[in-house]
Amino acid sequence: MEENSSFNSSDFKHIPVMAEEVITAIASMPEELKNKGIVIDTTLGGGGHSELILEKFINMKVIGLDQDPFAREAASIRLDRFGDRIEIIDTNFSDFRPAQKVNFIIADLGVSSFQLDEPLRGFSIKKSGPIDMRMNPKANITASDLINNLSEKELADLIYEFGEERLSRQISRKIKAHINNQGKFKDTQDLAYTIAGCYPKKARYGKIHPATRTFQALRIAVNNELKVLSKLLNIAPEWLQPEGLLNIISFHSLEDRLVKRSFLEDKRLQRITKKPLLATQKELEYNPRSRSAKYRIAKRIDI
Repeated sequence: MEENSSFNSSDFKHIPVMAEEVITAIASMPEELKNKGIVIDTTLGGGGHSELILEKFINMKVIGLDQDPFAREAASIRLDRFGDRIEIIDTNFSDFRPAQKVNFIIADLGVSSFQLDEPLRGFSIKKSGPIDMRMNPKANITASDLINNLSEKELADLIYEFGEERLSRQISRKIKAHINNQGKFKDTQDLAYTIAGCYPKKARYGKIHPATRTFQALRIAVNNELKVLSKLLNIAPEWLQPEGLLNIISFHSLEDRLVKRSFLEDKRLQRITKKPLLATQKELEYNPRSRSAKYRIAKRIDI
Protein backbone atom coordinates (compact mmCIF):
# COMPACT_ATOMS: atom_id res chain seq x y z
CA MET A 1 0.00 0.00 0.00
CA GLU A 2 1.26 3.50 -0.77
CA GLU A 3 1.96 5.89 2.06
CA ASN A 4 -1.20 7.94 2.56
CA SER A 5 -0.70 11.59 1.73
CA SER A 6 -3.38 12.68 4.22
CA PHE A 7 -1.03 11.96 7.13
CA ASN A 8 0.42 15.16 8.56
CA SER A 9 3.70 14.86 10.44
CA SER A 10 2.83 17.97 12.46
CA ASP A 11 0.10 15.89 14.11
CA PHE A 12 2.63 13.30 15.30
CA LYS A 13 2.63 13.95 19.05
CA HIS A 14 5.13 12.13 21.25
CA ILE A 15 4.95 12.42 25.02
CA PRO A 16 7.98 10.40 26.13
CA VAL A 17 7.09 7.72 28.65
CA MET A 18 9.09 7.65 31.92
CA ALA A 19 11.20 10.56 30.73
CA GLU A 20 12.52 11.51 34.18
CA GLU A 21 13.66 7.95 34.79
CA VAL A 22 15.48 7.83 31.43
CA ILE A 23 17.34 11.07 32.20
CA THR A 24 18.20 9.76 35.69
CA ALA A 25 19.62 6.59 34.15
CA ILE A 26 21.97 8.56 31.89
CA ALA A 27 22.97 10.81 34.79
CA SER A 28 23.95 7.71 36.79
CA MET A 29 26.62 6.67 34.28
CA PRO A 30 30.34 7.42 34.77
CA GLU A 31 31.33 10.98 33.88
CA GLU A 32 33.26 9.95 30.78
CA LEU A 33 30.18 8.24 29.34
CA LYS A 34 27.48 10.78 30.10
CA ASN A 35 29.53 13.80 29.04
CA LYS A 36 30.24 12.59 25.52
CA GLY A 37 29.53 9.72 23.17
CA ILE A 38 26.52 8.28 21.41
CA VAL A 39 22.97 7.38 22.40
CA ILE A 40 20.89 5.11 20.16
CA ASP A 41 17.17 5.81 20.33
CA THR A 42 15.98 2.61 18.68
CA THR A 43 12.33 3.72 18.61
CA LEU A 44 12.60 7.39 17.71
CA GLY A 45 8.89 8.05 17.19
CA GLY A 46 8.19 11.77 17.34
CA GLY A 47 11.55 12.38 19.02
CA GLY A 48 10.40 12.93 22.61
CA HIS A 49 13.10 10.95 24.40
CA SER A 50 15.81 12.13 22.01
CA GLU A 51 14.87 15.77 22.52
CA LEU A 52 15.21 15.49 26.30
CA ILE A 53 18.53 13.68 26.05
CA LEU A 54 19.98 16.23 23.63
CA GLU A 55 18.81 19.10 25.88
CA LYS A 56 20.17 17.63 29.11
CA PHE A 57 23.46 16.20 27.86
CA ILE A 58 24.90 18.77 25.49
CA ASN A 59 27.98 16.78 24.46
CA MET A 60 26.11 13.65 23.44
CA LYS A 61 24.94 12.68 19.97
CA VAL A 62 21.76 10.69 19.27
CA ILE A 63 21.19 8.21 16.47
CA GLY A 64 17.44 7.81 16.06
CA LEU A 65 15.98 4.77 14.32
CA ASP A 66 12.43 4.39 13.01
CA GLN A 67 10.71 2.53 10.19
CA ASP A 68 7.69 4.86 10.21
CA PRO A 69 8.20 7.68 7.66
CA PHE A 70 5.72 9.97 9.43
CA ALA A 71 7.55 9.55 12.73
CA ARG A 72 10.88 10.31 11.09
CA GLU A 73 9.54 13.46 9.45
CA ALA A 74 8.00 14.68 12.70
CA ALA A 75 11.18 13.94 14.64
CA SER A 76 13.31 15.66 12.01
CA ILE A 77 11.30 18.86 12.45
CA ARG A 78 11.31 18.61 16.24
CA LEU A 79 15.04 17.93 16.50
CA ASP A 80 16.33 20.15 13.69
CA ARG A 81 17.74 22.69 16.15
CA PHE A 82 20.31 20.16 17.37
CA GLY A 83 22.08 20.07 14.01
CA ASP A 84 24.62 17.31 13.53
CA ARG A 85 24.07 16.00 17.07
CA ILE A 86 21.06 14.07 15.73
CA GLU A 87 21.13 11.49 12.95
CA ILE A 88 17.86 9.88 11.86
CA ILE A 89 17.94 6.55 10.03
CA ASP A 90 15.16 4.71 8.19
CA THR A 91 15.39 1.21 9.64
CA ASN A 92 13.88 -1.32 11.98
CA PHE A 93 16.13 -1.46 15.04
CA SER A 94 16.73 -5.19 14.59
CA ASP A 95 18.45 -4.50 11.25
CA PHE A 96 20.77 -1.74 12.49
CA ARG A 97 24.48 -2.02 13.26
CA PRO A 98 26.36 1.00 14.68
CA ALA A 99 29.76 1.99 13.31
CA GLN A 100 31.21 2.29 16.81
CA LYS A 101 30.46 1.39 20.43
CA VAL A 102 27.79 3.51 22.09
CA ASN A 103 27.04 4.63 25.65
CA PHE A 104 23.29 4.30 25.99
CA ILE A 105 20.49 2.47 24.18
CA ILE A 106 16.81 3.23 24.71
CA ALA A 107 13.88 1.26 23.27
CA ASP A 108 10.34 2.47 23.96
CA LEU A 109 8.30 -0.41 22.55
CA GLY A 110 4.88 1.23 22.76
CA VAL A 111 2.73 2.26 19.83
CA SER A 112 2.78 6.05 19.53
CA SER A 113 -0.23 8.23 20.23
CA PHE A 114 -0.29 9.27 16.57
CA GLN A 115 -0.37 5.68 15.38
CA LEU A 116 -3.19 4.86 17.79
CA ASP A 117 -5.21 8.01 17.16
CA GLU A 118 -4.83 8.29 13.38
CA PRO A 119 -7.65 6.13 11.97
CA LEU A 120 -5.90 5.56 8.64
CA ARG A 121 -3.11 3.66 10.37
CA GLY A 122 -5.63 0.99 11.37
CA PHE A 123 -4.60 0.55 15.02
CA SER A 124 -7.67 2.18 16.52
CA ILE A 125 -10.55 0.22 18.01
CA LYS A 126 -12.72 3.28 18.52
CA LYS A 127 -12.19 5.04 15.17
CA SER A 128 -13.08 3.79 11.72
CA GLY A 129 -10.09 2.93 9.55
CA PRO A 130 -8.61 0.20 7.37
CA ILE A 131 -7.58 -2.98 9.19
CA ASP A 132 -3.91 -2.27 8.65
CA MET A 133 -1.70 -1.98 11.78
CA ARG A 134 1.64 -1.75 9.95
CA MET A 135 4.25 0.39 11.65
CA ASN A 136 6.12 0.41 8.35
CA PRO A 137 3.58 1.37 5.66
CA LYS A 138 5.74 -0.35 3.04
CA ALA A 139 5.52 -3.76 4.70
CA ASN A 140 3.63 -6.40 2.75
CA ILE A 141 1.19 -7.95 5.23
CA THR A 142 -1.65 -6.12 6.97
CA ALA A 143 -3.94 -7.22 9.77
CA SER A 144 -6.69 -7.59 7.17
CA ASP A 145 -4.52 -10.08 5.28
CA LEU A 146 -4.16 -12.15 8.44
CA ILE A 147 -7.83 -12.39 9.32
CA ASN A 148 -8.80 -13.10 5.72
CA ASN A 149 -6.12 -15.65 4.87
CA LEU A 150 -5.40 -17.59 8.07
CA SER A 151 -7.46 -20.65 8.88
CA GLU A 152 -9.78 -20.50 11.88
CA LYS A 153 -7.32 -22.53 13.96
CA GLU A 154 -4.31 -20.48 12.87
CA LEU A 155 -6.12 -17.24 13.72
CA ALA A 156 -7.24 -18.59 17.10
CA ASP A 157 -3.70 -19.67 17.93
CA LEU A 158 -2.35 -16.24 16.95
CA ILE A 159 -4.91 -14.42 19.10
CA TYR A 160 -4.18 -16.70 22.05
CA GLU A 161 -0.39 -16.56 21.76
CA PHE A 162 0.08 -12.85 21.11
CA GLY A 163 -3.03 -11.48 22.82
CA GLU A 164 -3.29 -13.92 25.74
CA GLU A 165 -7.00 -13.88 24.94
CA ARG A 166 -8.97 -16.65 26.69
CA LEU A 167 -11.83 -16.39 24.18
CA SER A 168 -9.51 -16.78 21.20
CA ARG A 169 -11.38 -19.72 19.65
CA GLN A 170 -14.79 -18.07 19.92
CA ILE A 171 -13.40 -14.85 18.49
CA SER A 172 -11.68 -16.59 15.59
CA ARG A 173 -14.81 -18.61 14.83
CA LYS A 174 -16.94 -15.47 14.77
CA ILE A 175 -14.46 -13.55 12.61
CA LYS A 176 -14.26 -16.33 10.03
CA ALA A 177 -18.05 -16.77 10.06
CA HIS A 178 -18.48 -13.06 9.33
CA ILE A 179 -16.04 -13.29 6.40
CA ASN A 180 -17.67 -16.42 5.01
CA ASN A 181 -21.23 -15.10 5.33
CA GLN A 182 -20.93 -11.35 4.87
CA GLY A 183 -17.59 -10.83 3.18
CA LYS A 184 -14.57 -8.89 4.37
CA PHE A 185 -14.81 -6.51 7.29
CA LYS A 186 -15.26 -2.93 6.16
CA ASP A 187 -13.13 -1.27 8.88
CA THR A 188 -11.60 -1.56 12.34
CA GLN A 189 -14.84 -0.65 14.09
CA ASP A 190 -16.69 -3.40 12.25
CA LEU A 191 -14.05 -5.90 13.41
CA ALA A 192 -14.05 -4.58 16.99
CA TYR A 193 -17.85 -4.81 17.18
CA THR A 194 -17.78 -8.43 16.03
CA ILE A 195 -15.12 -9.32 18.61
CA ALA A 196 -17.05 -7.60 21.39
CA GLY A 197 -20.03 -9.78 20.56
CA CYS A 198 -18.09 -12.80 21.85
CA TYR A 199 -18.17 -11.36 25.37
CA PRO A 200 -21.09 -11.38 27.83
CA LYS A 201 -22.95 -8.07 27.80
CA LYS A 202 -21.68 -7.05 31.23
CA ALA A 203 -18.08 -7.45 30.04
CA ARG A 204 -18.44 -5.26 26.95
CA TYR A 205 -18.44 -1.88 28.68
CA GLY A 206 -15.47 -1.93 31.04
CA LYS A 207 -12.39 0.30 31.02
CA ILE A 208 -10.67 -2.01 28.53
CA HIS A 209 -12.43 -2.65 25.23
CA PRO A 210 -13.06 -6.38 24.67
CA ALA A 211 -11.25 -6.23 21.32
CA THR A 212 -8.04 -4.87 22.86
CA ARG A 213 -6.24 -8.20 23.21
CA THR A 214 -7.18 -9.35 19.71
CA PHE A 215 -6.02 -6.06 18.19
CA GLN A 216 -2.78 -6.37 20.16
CA ALA A 217 -2.26 -9.88 18.81
CA LEU A 218 -2.82 -8.80 15.22
CA ARG A 219 -0.49 -5.81 15.61
CA ILE A 220 2.28 -7.95 17.12
CA ALA A 221 1.95 -10.49 14.31
CA VAL A 222 1.86 -7.89 11.52
CA ASN A 223 5.00 -6.19 12.79
CA ASN A 224 6.86 -9.31 14.05
CA GLU A 225 7.27 -7.43 17.30
CA LEU A 226 8.46 -10.26 19.53
CA LYS A 227 10.86 -11.58 16.91
CA VAL A 228 12.53 -8.21 16.36
CA LEU A 229 12.66 -7.57 20.12
CA SER A 230 14.41 -10.91 20.66
CA LYS A 231 16.89 -9.96 17.93
CA LEU A 232 17.53 -6.57 19.54
CA LEU A 233 18.10 -8.15 22.95
CA ASN A 234 20.64 -10.50 21.39
CA ILE A 235 22.65 -7.89 19.46
CA ALA A 236 22.31 -4.69 21.51
CA PRO A 237 24.80 -5.66 24.26
CA GLU A 238 27.48 -5.84 21.55
CA TRP A 239 26.78 -2.21 20.66
CA LEU A 240 27.57 -0.98 24.18
CA GLN A 241 30.80 0.14 25.74
CA PRO A 242 31.56 -1.33 29.19
CA GLU A 243 29.37 0.48 31.76
CA GLY A 244 26.96 1.50 28.97
CA LEU A 245 23.25 1.01 29.65
CA LEU A 246 20.55 -0.91 27.79
CA ASN A 247 17.10 0.49 28.56
CA ILE A 248 13.84 -1.17 27.52
CA ILE A 249 10.34 0.21 28.14
CA SER A 250 7.72 -2.44 27.37
CA PHE A 251 3.94 -2.34 27.52
CA HIS A 252 2.66 -5.89 27.80
CA SER A 253 3.66 -9.05 29.58
CA LEU A 254 4.96 -10.87 26.49
CA GLU A 255 7.55 -8.17 25.88
CA ASP A 256 8.43 -7.75 29.54
CA ARG A 257 9.03 -11.48 30.01
CA LEU A 258 11.45 -11.48 27.07
CA VAL A 259 13.34 -8.51 28.49
CA LYS A 260 13.42 -9.92 32.03
CA ARG A 261 14.73 -13.29 30.88
CA SER A 262 17.34 -11.73 28.60
CA PHE A 263 18.66 -9.44 31.34
CA LEU A 264 18.83 -12.39 33.73
CA GLU A 265 20.55 -14.83 31.39
CA ASP A 266 22.85 -12.68 29.25
CA LYS A 267 26.36 -12.91 30.72
CA ARG A 268 27.27 -9.62 29.01
CA LEU A 269 24.76 -7.73 31.15
CA GLN A 270 24.23 -6.89 34.79
CA ARG A 271 20.74 -5.98 35.90
CA ILE A 272 20.34 -2.48 37.34
CA THR A 273 16.61 -2.88 37.98
CA LYS A 274 15.66 -6.22 39.55
CA LYS A 275 12.02 -5.19 39.29
CA PRO A 276 10.72 -2.93 36.52
CA LEU A 277 10.28 0.76 37.16
CA LEU A 278 6.67 1.92 36.81
CA ALA A 279 5.20 5.30 35.94
CA THR A 280 4.60 7.61 38.89
CA GLN A 281 1.13 8.85 39.80
CA LYS A 282 2.16 12.29 38.57
CA GLU A 283 3.00 10.90 35.13
CA LEU A 284 -0.19 8.85 34.97
CA GLU A 285 -2.21 12.03 35.44
CA TYR A 286 -0.79 13.79 32.36
CA ASN A 287 0.03 10.71 30.26
CA PRO A 288 -2.47 7.90 30.94
CA ARG A 289 -0.86 5.69 28.28
CA SER A 290 2.11 5.24 30.60
CA ARG A 291 0.00 3.07 32.91
CA SER A 292 1.20 -0.18 31.31
CA ALA A 293 4.86 0.83 30.99
CA LYS A 294 7.55 -1.36 32.55
CA TYR A 295 11.09 0.01 32.41
CA ARG A 296 14.09 -2.29 32.87
CA ILE A 297 17.76 -1.29 32.79
CA ALA A 298 20.88 -3.42 32.39
CA LYS A 299 24.58 -2.49 32.28
CA ARG A 300 27.18 -3.88 29.90
CA ILE A 301 29.97 -5.54 31.84
CA ASP A 302 33.48 -6.20 30.61
CA ILE A 303 33.83 -9.98 30.15
